[in-house]
Amino acid sequence: MNGGGGKKFGGGRVPTGTPSLAWSSVVVVVSLLAGASIVHNIYKPDMLAKKLIHTIKQRSAHLNHHSNSRPPPRLSLHCCCSTGHMLKMVKAIRVHELGGPEAMRWEEVEVGEPKDGEIRVKNTAIGVNFIDIYYRTGFYSAPLPFTPGMEAVGVVTAVGPSITGRKVGDVVAYAGYPMGSYAEEQILPANVAVPVPPSIDHKTAAATLLKGMTVQVLLRRVFKVEAGHTVLVHSAAGGVGSLLCQWANSLAATVIATVSNEEKAVHATDDGCHHVIIYTKEDVVTRIKEITDGKGVNVVYDSIGKDTYKASLDSLAPHGYLVSFGQSSGSLDPISMTDLVPKSLFLTRPSMLHYVGTRDELLQMAGEVFANVVSGVLRIRVNHIYPLSKAARAHTDLEARKTSGSILLIPDK
Repeated sequence: MNGGGGKKFGGGRVPTGTPSLAWSSVVVVVSLLAGASIVHNIYKPDMLAKKLIHTIKQRSAHLNHHSNSRPPPRLSLHCCCSTGHMLKMVKAIRVHELGGPEAMRWEEVEVGEPKDGEIRVKNTAIGVNFIDIYYRTGFYSAPLPFTPGMEAVGVVTAVGPSITGRKVGDVVAYAGYPMGSYAEEQILPANVAVPVPPSIDHKTAAATLLKGMTVQVLLRRVFKVEAGHTVLVHSAAGGVGSLLCQWANSLAATVIATVSNEEKAVHATDDGCHHVIIYTKEDVVTRIKEITDGKGVNVVYDSIGKDTYKASLDSLAPHGYLVSFGQSSGSLDPISMTDLVPKSLFLTRPSMLHYVGTRDELLQMAGEVFANVVSGVLRIRVNHIYPLSKAARAHTDLEARKTSGSILLIPDK
């Protein structure tokens, strides 16, 4: 997969994007403690973490029994020929055939009343992630036609039978499956709805949820970054990369970033990176050796894939971890295990699904992410906002490396 024209990095072209891990049908129920008691250092276990998770679990108990089951991966929007009762017309982006951004059409669709265990949500802000491009191009498969999008914030407009803990007017967010957030309104399983804390606005929440949870898994679960570690983050100015750098810095790690130009280097520095490598002007491996006195880094977080694989391996210290969590430049070629032998390296390609196997895991992860937003550890940069009807332009800019930070779609008025 070619992510668009870009500068060469190790013999290939490297786009900048905000790839995200594949998500399961999960629910994130987050409720922040009220008042000014939010703790500014979330890593002291007796402070925010324990209190916040306890509060989240209390609030989650208000959900009905449906919250304990994962929703089926079905599309929520129906084409105009669908049958049913109480249908209403809304606008949405639809993909009828795989291809470039031009494959996305702005159409009217029908959305019905929520069934048992479901809610209907009018979206107010929609997150754009590189995984949306993977589905549009066919890199990941989905039945045609489909509505792309895996992250949004909105207001509940209807609730299905037997739903408790949700009511019309609630502000909620979701990230992951079911796909279909590029729409003015959509049906969601109630158990994927995330109560949005009043202290977090709609745009910030829509730009945070999927990326923030991805970063939580990468930094706290896949490889647990601690004080004294040195980390390398590719595509550091993207949505996920930006949060990775900020969070890693707060953990007292030395953060090294790679970016494509001076403007993105400024963003990376603002995000707490101690060293920034402009890979279009400098050799990455050479600079890593200079910065680390020849030792290498403990972990590389690589969302680019094919074009950065060799440089990532060569940048690692003995026993280092290469965490490959995206492929914006295309899938990796077949890998020989002998590549890992010279320095006894570790290579992993994590999936979010495997880190949210229980509700307790999910609530713990969600609480940590939102606590970081409120405490200021994570500063969300929403640098690009497009009308929902212009989603194709957002995809074009993302693939062409014209974006940094988070990208949002706002439903047309």
